[in-house]
Amino acid sequence: MFYQSTRGGENGINSAAAITKGLADDGGLYVPESFPKLSLQEIGDLVFLPYKNRAALVMSKYLSDFSDDEINEYADRAYNESVFDNAAIAPVYKLNDTTHFLELWHGPTSAFKDMALQMLPRLLTASLKKTDESSEVCVLVATSGDTGKAALDGFRDVPGTKIMVFYPNEGVSDVQQLQMTTQEGQNVNVVAVEGNFDDAQTGVKKIFSDESLREQLGDMGFFLSSANSINWGRLVPQIAYYVSAYCDLVANGEIELGDKINFCVPTGNFGNILAGYYAEKMGLPIGKLICASNRNDVLTQFINTGVYDRNRQFFTTVSPSMDILVSSNLERLLFEISDKDGHAVSQYMSALNESGRYAVSASVMDEILRIFACGACNEDETMSTILEVFTKFNYLMDTHTSVAYKVLNEYRTVTGDQAPAVVVSTASPFKFCDSVLGALKQPFSGDGVELLEILSKYSGCPVPAPLSALKGKQPRFLGSVPIGNMKGEVLKFLKG
Repeated sequence: MFYQSTRGGENGINSAAAITKGLADDGGLYVPESFPKLSLQEIGDLVFLPYKNRAALVMSKYLSDFSDDEINEYADRAYNESVFDNAAIAPVYKLNDTTHFLELWHGPTSAFKDMALQMLPRLLTASLKKTDESSEVCVLVATSGDTGKAALDGFRDVPGTKIMVFYPNEGVSDVQQLQMTTQEGQNVNVVAVEGNFDDAQTGVKKIFSDESLREQLGDMGFFLSSANSINWGRLVPQIAYYVSAYCDLVANGEIELGDKINFCVPTGNFGNILAGYYAEKMGLPIGKLICASNRNDVLTQFINTGVYDRNRQFFTTVSPSMDILVSSNLERLLFEISDKDGHAVSQYMSALNESGRYAVSASVMDEILRIFACGACNEDETMSTILEVFTKFNYLMDTHTSVAYKVLNEYRTVTGDQAPAVVVSTASPFKFCDSVLGALKQPFSGDGVELLEILSKYSGCPVPAPLSALKGKQPRFLGSVPIGNMKGEVLKFLKG
């Protein structure tokens, strides 16, 4: 299995090199040169196996320069009950006969990013050895809330690594911010930037593309890599939980092996739903991947019109991890549905950088609509849906999951498609206590940590242990910097 850049400048790269580098030299993202197949027989063989075995098989198909023993060892260490608070790791909760929730928030940071970021540090450190890389790696992360903490937790005190996270000041929830700013570890740093997530993400990409900085860091004994979903090592573990959810539905008698199901995914940077697309390309029986947007509905508009246009008002919403107008992983999808035309993708990305928009051809749109549907949810709908589901089903959702559930129901109403569907639930509701309590129309006062017990008492749901442990912790990382100072902050951190 080899990898190539979405912009055509590199090919024949093995997975260890792709994971080590994170971003291709031409600015593109690494993608497989071809997709491995997962037969129905193989899916059937996984049905009654634990999550770690399912994940190991899926990942082994993409990581051919890793031995089966290595991958099994990493999966065993990443996905076990000492790390996750549910033995199923990624349990599927049945709401009714046609709707299920794939709960991806039972890990150490209570968000779906744990599913990949418990694996990535192991893949990256092994990749460094496989590529004979002697320099120390500095992992740079731009986060809209959840990736930052999950990456910090995964890379904390990992030998040969340093990790630096940039997050938008006032663009994450109180609990998300406290999770990051109280992070323990000797090799970590967290910096708030004065801007939104797109600003932070653009700043990190500029740092990666700065050749003079790369040379300077090389002289210092460092090189840069990424823990964002631009890194293939972040994305490949995510494919596994789509396969696992399907297996659980078969195991529980909800579907027959071979039946198609739909997934509805709350989507910002397009990595999570892209993993579902890759699972479908492997052969997982998926009918539709429904892309759910919040008020920042640039992806919904793109899927509906074929025009990607970031020239719009940016909204700070109650679902902050989706407050994104530049969805980096969409580039990978464009590459696949443009017949792997790196030149075309480069033109799209150049147009996006220069004018903030691009338009795709009718043939590209046909392939997008073959597998994708979409919808958007405003703030009032997000809040009312949380209340509706809790009142009717006694099931508590976070704000991002609420967006997806609302969009799924609208999709069903419009299309009549009543196929079994899985809502990808990306975060614990306790990460967004103030919004969830507001949705439930419960009076409250205090900050995010103080609200954990209030929400628990009202809902009857236990506070996840990692969030409960935040009580009394004092932030280590304070203040914020302008976007233009991000490069300087990296140098300051690495110079010690």
